[in-house]
Formats: sequence, C-alpha cells, structure tokens
Amino acid sequence: MSSPADAVRDVVDVVVIGAGQAGLSAAYHLRRLGARFVVLDANPAPGGAWQHRWRTLTMADVHGIAKLPGLDAPHADGDTAARDTVPAYYADYEDRFGLPVVRPVRVRRVANADPAEPTGDLLVHTDAGTWRTRALINATGTWERPFWPSYPGAATFRGRQLHTHDYTGPDELAGLDVVVVGGGASAVQILGELAGGAASTTWVTRREPVWRTDDFDPAAGRDAVALVEDRVRRGLPPQSVVSVTGLALRPQEQRAAALGAYERHPMFTAIEPEGVRMADGTFRRADAIVWATGFRAVLDHLAPLRLRETSGGVRLVAREDAHTPTTAARDHRVQLVGYGPSASTIGANRAGRVAARSALREVERTAVA
Repeated sequence: MSSPADAVRDVVDVVVIGAGQAGLSAAYHLRRLGARFVVLDANPAPGGAWQHRWRTLTMADVHGIAKLPGLDAPHADGDTAARDTVPAYYADYEDRFGLPVVRPVRVRRVANADPAEPTGDLLVHTDAGTWRTRALINATGTWERPFWPSYPGAATFRGRQLHTHDYTGPDELAGLDVVVVGGGASAVQILGELAGGAASTTWVTRREPVWRTDDFDPAAGRDAVALVEDRVRRGLPPQSVVSVTGLALRPQEQRAAALGAYERHPMFTAIEPEGVRMADGTFRRADAIVWATGFRAVLDHLAPLRLRETSGGVRLVAREDAHTPTTAARDHRVQLVGYGPSASTIGANRAGRVAARSALREVERTAVA
C-alpha cells in the first residue's frame, strides 16, 4: 500500500532542492525564463544555513551580505548577528519575486520515474509527497553533513566534543581549557572569540596554515575558484574555495593573536579521558574539543542516479556556451550548484544562472524527443 508521501503532488519542469544562496539564484533565473518550477527547502524558515550559524557570528565576521540577483542587499551594521540579517534578506527576496518555495520539505531520494528509461522524468520523493520533473537543480549545500574525523580514544574523552555545526558562542566554553581542531576560517573565528574568555586554547591542524598578507583582489579570487573548478571537472571530491585562498586575520582577531591564540600545533595523536596526547608526546588537558573540520556535500538523496565517479566526487561539465560547470556528467538532467567552485556566495549566483538555463535546455530537449 502506498503512503501519502508516495503520491505525486505536482508535475513541473524543474525541481530546485534547497533555498540558500545558490537555490534562490537558480529560482530567480527560472522565474525570469518562464519555467514551471518549485523550490523544496528542508528548513522551517527562509535563510538557508545562515539561520543556524552561531549567535555571535556578526556581519563584520562574514564581510557583509553577498547580493542576490535582482535585489540589492540591505545595509547591515557590522555588529548585527548574521543569522538574523541574512535570513531576513532571503525572506524578502522570496516574497519580492514570488518564488514558489515549499517548506519544510525533506527530500528522501531522487530516482527515475521509469527505471527502464534513464533519460525520462525524475521523481523527487519527499516526506510531503512526490514531485515529477524533467530536470533537477540540487542546491543542498553542506550544513547538514558536518565532518567528524576519527581519532583513537575519542570515545573515552570525559569532556565535551562539539562541531562548528553545534557551536553557539564563546559563553558556553568560558573558563574551560579548549582544543580547537581545524585549519579553516571557522577555526580562526572561534579561536578569536574564545581568546581571553576560555581558560586556555590550543590550536591543532594537520597542516601549517597558509596566511594571506596581500589583498585578496578579484584576480586572486578567480585563480582560487579555478583550482576548485578543476577538481570537479575531473570528478574529484571538491575542496572549499577558502582552502586555496589562505587565511587572514581581521581587526577583531588581532587581540586574540596578541594573546597567542594562533600558535599552531601539529595534530594530536590520540584523545585521552582528560585531554589530548600531542605529536611530541606531551599531554594537553582539555575540557572541550571543538571540531572546526568542515562539512561534506549533502548528496545522499541523489544516490539512485549513480552520479559519483570512482574517485568519490560528482564530475561536472559546462554545457554549450556556459563556462561554469554545473551539469552532472553522468546525468545531464541534474545540475549541481553550491558545490565545488560555486560553494562561495558569489560563485553560487553565477552557477544559479547557468544551472537554470542548462536545466531548461534539458527540458526542451526531452520535449522534442
């Protein structure tokens, strides 16, 4: 017997999964192109992953709001919370352009409507019913898949272990001895917040951090995106754009630097009940370990389509006159945005436009066929 979640709710040209920066950009261009589409969003409210960021992450920390196509971002004071400001902008954007966002809807899997016809329609199965579509734009990002490395002794640790995903602000770790793991921007930001409030901080990374001392101009940005783009063109798991841009200390982190927060140590070799065993054999006491170790792309719902290469990533290609690769090489019905080179907010805007056009070209192709 079929359940209500198996019933086909609607038939559309394109389904967009996710209403963050990339999904909204794609939706804007689909609207302009006259497509019949729907945006399915797992969150209870507008804002994408921004609504889940820690409360002390300010607009100064994130360098302002990246403009969505067609609507200037509002001015925001640097000390306002990013998790309030950005979702408000996204909500206004959805309303302003009448974007058909349905939420909360969690996509369970995407499969062929007819298993014998792998180039036909797709069925998007969700907890709120099923949508039938000719093309799909996946914009699910990474927030729901935090990466937790496995280290010996982790289960024996008597303190608290938390990921960036669960970090709410420095107050929860005040007065504690804290080990922060990770070499990215989140680790730098969290260390900056904890300095002076925590009893002590120890920063460990697998590799020496690469610090930027020069200005990050548009040319440097294009070079960084090109490196990430090369990986997805080859089907390798994508690296974040930040991983190739290097790190920079902002004015609000200079005080933390003066307190020694950014003295980097090699990765510990084991976790013990009261702390961590360092690479040189010394012991560091810890009440908490913060894993600022990044996220992985949320793509499990696409598994029935077999998009992954043997190398583990989804290979993307650029269709026709597009320069930005968004089309899954193994299935041209599927576009990926907010993945690889389009994981940045600016890259997501460009990819949204390309994905919308590529998706509709696929719709036209199947209509003619």
